[in-house]
Amino acid sequence: MPRFAISSIDDPRIAAYRQLKETNAARREGLFVCEGARLAQRLIESDFSVVSLLVGERWADEYISLAGAAPVYVVPDDWVEQILGFNFHRGVLACGQRRPPLAIDHLCDRLGLRGTIVVCPDVQDPENLGAILRIASAFNAVGAVLGNKTADPFSRRVLRVSMGASLRMPIAISDDIASDLKRMADHWRFERWATVLDTDATPLGNLPRPDRLALLFGSEGHGLDRDLVGLCEHRVAIPMAPGTDSLNVAVAAGIFLYELALHCR
Repeated sequence: MPRFAISSIDDPRIAAYRQLKETNAARREGLFVCEGARLAQRLIESDFSVVSLLVGERWADEYISLAGAAPVYVVPDDWVEQILGFNFHRGVLACGQRRPPLAIDHLCDRLGLRGTIVVCPDVQDPENLGAILRIASAFNAVGAVLGNKTADPFSRRVLRVSMGASLRMPIAISDDIASDLKRMADHWRFERWATVLDTDATPLGNLPRPDRLALLFGSEGHGLDRDLVGLCEHRVAIPMAPGTDSLNVAVAAGIFLYELALHCR
């Protein structure tokens, strides 16, 4: 439980935390940063490697006892915001080690006979992705597949909004969503549902839930690409009042996943 008092905000040992909002230094070094006591605790309890903690003085004693072998860097309480570059009143941050991206094969091979995998080819807003991952975890999705244009699941904003769901849920990154969706159907017998706005799509609740389901959510701007929709066995929509434009993708994910978890058995 090593404890180190930091005497300069330019100390290289805290580089991953410095100007966190404006720089991507942590990601370039294969790291990620969790903000706040709750997320720090979830990182400590996860099977990710904890690289270090950064804490204000009033939090030091508590986190010295929790951090295990990871170094705890202690700074004056009023330095934390200077180091981060934004308002922050939660006093504790933790830095974790990223892993190589999970392969689709590894994600699907570990799946049991029944389960839902969320597929997000192009969800670029970190808060939307964080909310989708949090919702997916809450309603027992067994994993997620993200396209390479989707937001970073270990960015500070995704981790914060997801409340650490990225630390618990298996996440695969796909460089070719179309090819991987075909393989999911051919090799692992997934049924693929495209979530769409079309009035001629099948209303949610009118389909029996398959044992293995890949549930696709489109981007905030243009939804799902037509080619991906064409690969899916079903186009599924949430019934809404006439004249409704659309729902936020994270809100829609909540409705779909709740319905699947509780009513489509």
